[in-house]
Amino acid sequence: MSGLPILAILPDLLAALNAGGSAVLVAPPGAGKTTAVAPALLGEEWCTGEVLLLSPRRLAARAAAERMAALADEPVGRTYGYATRMDSKRSAATRVTVLTEGIFVNRIQADPELSGVSAVLFDEVHERSLDSDFGLALALDAQAALRPDLRVLAMSATLDGARFSALMAGETGAAAPVIESEGRSHPLELRHIGRAAEARIEDSMAAAIRQALREADGGVLAFLPGVAEIERTAERIGEVPGAVLHKLHGSLEPAAQRAAIAPDPAGRRKIVLATSIAETSLTLDGIRVVVDSGLARRPRYDRAAGMTRLVTERASHAAVTQRAGRAARQGPGVAYRLWEAAATAGLPRFDPPEMLEADLSALTLDCALWGVADPRALRWLDPPPEAAVQEARARLAALEAIDGDGRPTAHGKAIAALPLPPRLGHMLVRAGERGLARTAAEVAVLLGERGLGGNDADLELRLRRWRGERGQRAENARRLAERWRKLVPGSAAEDGGGGGEETATCIALAFPDRIARRRDGSGETWASAGGRGFRLDPSSSLARAEWLAVAETQGMAAGARILSAAQIDAATVEALFGHRIETRRSVAFDPATGAVKAERERRLGAIRLSGGPDSAASAAEIEAALLEGVRTHGLALLPWSEGAAALRTRSAFAAKHGGGDDALSDAALVARLDEWLPPLLAGKRRLDAIAAEALTHALEGLIGWDAMRALDRIAPARMETPAGSSHAIDYGAEGGPTVEVRVQALFGLSEHPMAGGVPIVLSLTSPAGRPIQTTRDLPGFWKGSWAAVAKEMRGRYPKHPWPDDPASASATLRTKKADARGAGPR
Repeated sequence: MSGLPILAILPDLLAALNAGGSAVLVAPPGAGKTTAVAPALLGEEWCTGEVLLLSPRRLAARAAAERMAALADEPVGRTYGYATRMDSKRSAATRVTVLTEGIFVNRIQADPELSGVSAVLFDEVHERSLDSDFGLALALDAQAALRPDLRVLAMSATLDGARFSALMAGETGAAAPVIESEGRSHPLELRHIGRAAEARIEDSMAAAIRQALREADGGVLAFLPGVAEIERTAERIGEVPGAVLHKLHGSLEPAAQRAAIAPDPAGRRKIVLATSIAETSLTLDGIRVVVDSGLARRPRYDRAAGMTRLVTERASHAAVTQRAGRAARQGPGVAYRLWEAAATAGLPRFDPPEMLEADLSALTLDCALWGVADPRALRWLDPPPEAAVQEARARLAALEAIDGDGRPTAHGKAIAALPLPPRLGHMLVRAGERGLARTAAEVAVLLGERGLGGNDADLELRLRRWRGERGQRAENARRLAERWRKLVPGSAAEDGGGGGEETATCIALAFPDRIARRRDGSGETWASAGGRGFRLDPSSSLARAEWLAVAETQGMAAGARILSAAQIDAATVEALFGHRIETRRSVAFDPATGAVKAERERRLGAIRLSGGPDSAASAAEIEAALLEGVRTHGLALLPWSEGAAALRTRSAFAAKHGGGDDALSDAALVARLDEWLPPLLAGKRRLDAIAAEALTHALEGLIGWDAMRALDRIAPARMETPAGSSHAIDYGAEGGPTVEVRVQALFGLSEHPMAGGVPIVLSLTSPAGRPIQTTRDLPGFWKGSWAAVAKEMRGRYPKHPWPDDPASASATLRTKKADARGAGPR
């Protein structure tokens, strides 16, 4: 440790902490802050208790403890120990415990005073995980209220020191001191080699790694977004003479992780394919080359779907800088980047804080237990979004974890006592009440640990495989499940791990909104109780099931892919959620048929369990549905007779030319719908069952006697001719009120007929009913073009009169011979 750059600033750091309160340490990668600071505190007068060093990852926590123990020439678990969810090595003699951030949150919740703890060190706080931000908020709250002697130190390589300094200000308001280390500088060459957009990332990465092996010396560390890409890249690289290939990710056995970090015993060149787990905190011996895909896989909470999904996106500028720095940790290095140099400027500056994108259910429940109803009352670098807090409260209320005032219930306290997210804690407690605590604990471990029992979507199949697996990781996972089982009251009375129905029951308890029913014959599409659509590979054994209890999904909310689930039968669904199943009766209008559909159905959330016609629908319900159908879809659905339609056009004409309102307009009729339509609907199930003349009588009654008389005066329904014939006036015609009439019926008429002060359009016809002229000026027609018309018509209809002066002639509908005999209608 003698050459570590951090040693140069340790005196300043110790002086700041000796003065009390908090401090901020900014030190670049390789400076030695992770393994040098905590041991340096043990000799200070104020440090009489334990030092907690928080690490963002289990691998980094274990590696840091092992490194400090090795430097002290001690076994892990004596002075230097660690505690993670899957593993722990510490003793009564342990002075420095490296623990993951989630473990620290559980510890401070159980003991807010942090009894026996002298300092809490937050490593890599720039990663801004939810547990890190929350742990720091709780530590600062405990320091201010209960432990003014507690030292709190925030450490990072790419820290926004000024913001953290202000956040960690003491009682006097003075900002926490910021100590900076220059770090160790080795030359680093950046080579931007780009990649074809259409190429698969594993093909491009394998080619880049082979290029790096030819062009540069030393071990190669390659960053890929996830485990699947690591596996496929490893397949493409194959055997490399003189080199050994390692994989490095969180789901590996500890022995395999240690082998990836340590020098190769045979002195071979190392190729390490890693996720972002290798970005910080770890020093990989012998690495001189970094190959960076430029991609990262991060959890993103889809608030609309109520689920967290993994997305692959561009890594941030801070992340790729950290990755490149791995090549120059122990000497000169080179970093190959699979993007163009100009694209670096377009990368997001930092990874977004998890606080702004995560499900805040666990945080909200933990704050309630801390005594803070509103999480935003604590000290945050970025406060929790209000919408996310409200959603978290709703979910916790559905789990019966908090009451109406946001206080934790007894069930909520039982959930929070478990080192699990609220959904899984709820599952474990409720499953324990049914004698299924062991199965629930195993399901919780499977959902938290990728790769156990394989990667099949069938969680029951994975559970059976894991139960038979050998190896340190599988054994550690079983021990973890047993520890969780023992935390559930009364769990010892159960009869042991059961079959698939028990697995499905446990999943259903945790995720009732993800109970899903198959929608098609192939088993590809599924409907969930929460209203989301899921998709499943039709080749999966689960595709033949009718019902699934779904645990994990990935992708967009409209068609998320099922990652893990278990088959569940309808009887179990009914038994678990009978209190949530609703029987709904619907009496609804169908605009396509103009009729009412009365149905009864049973539903679990958005899933329809059964249904059929409802013969018990009352006449009042049917009438109301018909009425609402007209109100919603319009008056055009009604079976208007010609008489009713004519009355409405007359009313519109009268309103326009006689003043006043149109009492029969769409707006007026809809406004008074409850007044005139219900009597017509009595005993009807369809709108077309209304009698033809009933609508006309209803409209006349709506207008009233006086208004009808005024309407007849302004817009009469018919026009009487001098020949005694009567003709309907079409007020809906395009040219205005129009009458079709034989020209002979108008002989002797010297004034043009009017309606509402508007000339009636006369469509004049021959004795055969064929049109001969249209006019709005009958006297002008008589004096003008009549002579030419009469001349033509005499040749066609010689039996009928065609006088030279029709204005003074007698109107008639008879032939000339009939007129001479004086017989028949005129």
